[in-house]
Amino acid sequence: MKSIYKKIFTLLVALLGTGLSLTAQVAPAYSILGKVTDALTKQPMALTTVILKTDKNIIVKQMVTKTDGAFAFTGIPRSKYNIVLVNVGYQNKTVVVDAADASKINTDVGMIALETQMNNLKEVAIKADKPIIKQEIDRLSYDLQADPDSKVSNVLEMMRKVPFISIDANENILLKGNSSYKIFINGKPSGMLERDPTNILRSMPASTIQRIEVITAPPAKYDAEGLGGIINIITTKIPAAGYNGTLNVNGRYPAGPGLGTTFNIKEGKFGISAFGGGSFNNTPQTESLNTRATTGAASTYLTQQGNTKAEGKSAYIGTELSYEIDSLNLLTAQFNISGNRSNGDILQNTVLSGNTGVSEAYRVSNTGTNSGKSIDASLNYQLGFKRDKARLLTFSYRYMNYNSDNNNVLLATNRVNYLNPDQVQENKTNVREQTLQIDYVRGFKKWLVEAGVKGILRKNESDFQYNVNGLNSSSANNYSGDQNILAAYNTWQYTGKKWGIKAGARIEQTFTDADFIATTTNVKQNYLNVVPSVSMNWTLSKTSSLNLGYSQRLRRPSVNKLNPFVDRSNPNFLIAGNPELRRTIINSAQLSYRTSKKTSLTLSLNYDFVNGMDLPVATFDPVSKITTTTYKNMGNVSAVGTSANLNYPISKQLNFSTNANIQYFTMRGEVAGIMQSNQIWVISSSSTLAYAFNSGWRISGGVDVTGRNPTGLQGYTRGFVSSSLSVNKPLIKNKLTFSAAVRNPFTQYRYNITQTNGNDFTQLSTNQTYFRSFTASLNYNFGKLKDAIKKNKRGINNDDVSK
Repeated sequence: MKSIYKKIFTLLVALLGTGLSLTAQVAPAYSILGKVTDALTKQPMALTTVILKTDKNIIVKQMVTKTDGAFAFTGIPRSKYNIVLVNVGYQNKTVVVDAADASKINTDVGMIALETQMNNLKEVAIKADKPIIKQEIDRLSYDLQADPDSKVSNVLEMMRKVPFISIDANENILLKGNSSYKIFINGKPSGMLERDPTNILRSMPASTIQRIEVITAPPAKYDAEGLGGIINIITTKIPAAGYNGTLNVNGRYPAGPGLGTTFNIKEGKFGISAFGGGSFNNTPQTESLNTRATTGAASTYLTQQGNTKAEGKSAYIGTELSYEIDSLNLLTAQFNISGNRSNGDILQNTVLSGNTGVSEAYRVSNTGTNSGKSIDASLNYQLGFKRDKARLLTFSYRYMNYNSDNNNVLLATNRVNYLNPDQVQENKTNVREQTLQIDYVRGFKKWLVEAGVKGILRKNESDFQYNVNGLNSSSANNYSGDQNILAAYNTWQYTGKKWGIKAGARIEQTFTDADFIATTTNVKQNYLNVVPSVSMNWTLSKTSSLNLGYSQRLRRPSVNKLNPFVDRSNPNFLIAGNPELRRTIINSAQLSYRTSKKTSLTLSLNYDFVNGMDLPVATFDPVSKITTTTYKNMGNVSAVGTSANLNYPISKQLNFSTNANIQYFTMRGEVAGIMQSNQIWVISSSSTLAYAFNSGWRISGGVDVTGRNPTGLQGYTRGFVSSSLSVNKPLIKNKLTFSAAVRNPFTQYRYNITQTNGNDFTQLSTNQTYFRSFTASLNYNFGKLKDAIKKNKRGINNDDVSK
């Protein structure tokens, strides 16, 4: 036995000695060094991709240059190599290196200069071929970075080009003609867009946004609130380790200057993504006219003529942080803050006349200051599993706080039978919200299963005071309301080669308890909803697909609509809430066809219907001569519509695109004991013709058509036509872009007209707004990323409170 051990030991020693001998004979490792510079400026070029290949074109290693342009390949065998250098906006360059000389341990190739890429026309053509619209199983996305018009437009303006979205005469965003929807930022709710999305989106440069997603049949993982669906805005993130970002500086007349930026950085396991901006919005003096004519034995005619001027400013900042603890544990956090402030002066003359002449007249000066601030933050922990990469467990928490303060000083002069005293109005509101959520995802074969539970705790408070002669009026408005929601969902998704389906259901239990102190009214509402959804997708060919979806959505009455307090800021037109309002449920079906070859075309058909929809109702009191507007669940509404989006490259340099939406609304309901109906076609379109010159300049002209939009059973807003002309030019290696535009060059003002018809009265509201505007902007793209910032795949989406 000892002899066997001895032989084995001798053999191991021999093998070890042989290995050491062979190791000693291997040549030392080799290194290749160098630096990359700009051929024109002679400056070092950071983040240039350097690829090391064998002489047979096989990749050995690759890296990016440091801030001083240096690179170094170490520990490589002696051989012949090709070094390939790549940087966006520069011509690729290859350097041959002979590293076979045994007398050297490294080769310094010295300074390598890269020449600027001069073929601008080729770059424009590549961008034009990038698909602008993408259809997925449950959503449609519009790529703003593929649309050159985004360099000179804000997000609100670009929304006119997105399928299913339209902008009405008052710049309200409509989704399938519906004003009830949710807006997300990067797939998550944001307090900055829950109260006044129009002003924020108007101040947000479209060049800082990657794409806009439209989800008209949201799956069960989303809260059921929002009759129209969800609009998801994705900020710019270029998936390419390092940093990148965009900076946009713009000026608009008569509004004012604006700024927008995005920034992304990834270093090791830590990543930050941020966006922010701000703008001034100054409106010179404009005029307004309100009229009301009543019928009957004591007919009256009311005119309110005035002028308005205002100035405001707004700003927003959002951040997302990501830390990869290891390959299975991910921690992310979000923080958003926004604020706005505006000052306005309104001067209005009111005359009420009847059969015997003027019965009342006065002149009111209204000086107001409005401010608001929103903060929301969330923390997410995502746990992965080794055996199943598609299996995820996520725990999420979100806090949101919004507060606003509105002050108005109303002074009346030239009084004729007008007895209301001068007053100061102050309205303070505050909304606080906490959300806890758990999501679980598991995949097997071609199936993906999602399930989760969620709880939302929401607190609403308001303090509205009338100060008359230094004393608080008894008609103050104080309320405190709680709304708590418990929910659970389950979704199953199957993805095959030619077709896929996603179906599920969501259960939501709502508890509402509101105490309106001023009116000694208490509202308690508890109700349960089971909301189904299903979406199917068929791939007809490599370039075409068909989508079919059905979903139920609901809208809960907000605390403001439930509040019975009467707003008397305009004594002739009162506004009151209704504590008896109930939730509204909508049924929605949609069919879409998408094809993309040389011509890109998306066609959609949809049908929606609602029973007992909460609509505004206006009634006139012939005794007090006052019109009062409130909300009631009395409307049966149906809508049949179609949407078409076309992008047609007439030639390599000339391109035509259009986005059109048509909806036919039918509304029926009882107002003051009389059945009324309102049938109306809602039409909108946005068309653009663009030409790209060989020099890199691009010019485009556009025409937007906005038709009438219903305001309920009793009225509508009138439509208008607008035009635009813009130019843009890429500068400095295509990282800096100059853009300029004029909108409505032939018309200085536009008149927004809203008509309301009652059983015994007709009202017209006409507001003059600046229509002609001039814009100039500079957009700068900087940096480069190698790896995308990792984010949790599940998180909190509080879409239960809709627009």
